[in-house]
This record gives sequence, C-alpha cells and structure tokens, in this order.
Amino acid sequence: MSIEKRLSEARLMPVIALPRAEDVVPLCEALAAGGLKAAEITFRTAAGREGLRLAVQRFPDFLIGAGTVTSVEEVRLAADAGATFAVAPGTNPTVLAVADEVGLPFFPGVCTPSDIEAALQQGRTLLKFFPAEAAGGIPFLKAIAAPYLHRGIRFVPTGGIDETNAPKYLALKYVVAVGGSWIVAPELLEQGNWAEVERRTRLAVEALGKG
Repeated sequence: MSIEKRLSEARLMPVIALPRAEDVVPLCEALAAGGLKAAEITFRTAAGREGLRLAVQRFPDFLIGAGTVTSVEEVRLAADAGATFAVAPGTNPTVLAVADEVGLPFFPGVCTPSDIEAALQQGRTLLKFFPAEAAGGIPFLKAIAAPYLHRGIRFVPTGGIDETNAPKYLALKYVVAVGGSWIVAPELLEQGNWAEVERRTRLAVEALGKG
C-alpha cells in the first residue's frame, strides 16, 4: 500500500517531539488504544532519533514517519531507523536526492507557489503545507493549490491544526491527512499522561470519522 493511501486511511498524523526516547513505547500504546496507529516522530529533540528506532522495532504495524528531517545526515538516520517516510518543513533538493538514493519516501514542505514548483521539479506531488494556520489557513491553501491541482498535488497541512479546524482541512479533496500536536501536547509528554493522550486520540478519531 502506498504511503499516500496509508496516510489517507489514518487521516491524522500526530506530530511528536519526544522529551525521552523510552516514552515512545507507552505513547504508541496510548495512540493504539485510542484507535490510531500512526506517529510522526520529529528530529527536533535529541531523543527523537532513538525514539524513532524504538517505535519501528516495537510497533511494526504503525505508520511511523520521521519529522523535521532537514539534512542529509538526518535522511540517512531516518532510513537506518526504518522510518516509513520522512517529512521536512521546506523543500531542499539535496535532501530529496539523498532520500531517493536510500529509498526513503519523502514529502517536502511548501508554503508558496514557488515552493510547490520546486517540489514538482523534484518529482514530488505529496506535500506538507506548513505552517498551515500561520500562512493563512484554508483560504490560502485553496489559493496556492488551485493552479497546480491538474499536476496531481496532494497536501498534509501541519502547523496550528487542532480538533476545531482539522475536519475543515480534511473536507478538501486534495488534503490527504493533517498533522497536529494537540493530542500529544508537550505537557502531556512531560507528565507521561498517557491516559489523556488516549482520550484525546479517541476523540480525534471519532471527530475525523476514522474507525
């Protein structure tokens, strides 16, 4: 099954900045208990790389991505850890070339028509729209997507997505899934409040019509 298909089935990709690598195990258990088997583990923290590796090993049925992958070194680390895909906030041709070299599905971040054209030039049609809300939200996405829809582009908006606006993004036919951190908020990770993560996951799954 393609990454795009798996993302469209998940509909929601929790964006996770791990404070401790070992937290990934109870975190993924909480996500699964809430009805979601997907996680984007970012490289924003030192624990992210080891957490990604642990998640891949312990939860082989999860869709696990590496987030904030912004260098060639990080591409190789994500691939070595077994990430299903990788994503970045921007579009870097060198990073994309190395992702192709190691066979790691990679969708770059875009925020302008020029970004979209750069990504298309690199053969990418599945794109991260970031920072979604700060850039102008749904009206802005509609405006920049319109000239390129015939090229088959699809988006995963991230940045400022929460339970109130996620359904509105997903109503757009060219939005595959949304990324967000509200169900794995930093304070929940710091506290190890897995019960609340499970509760928020279940509510999100129900609200987005999955399961």
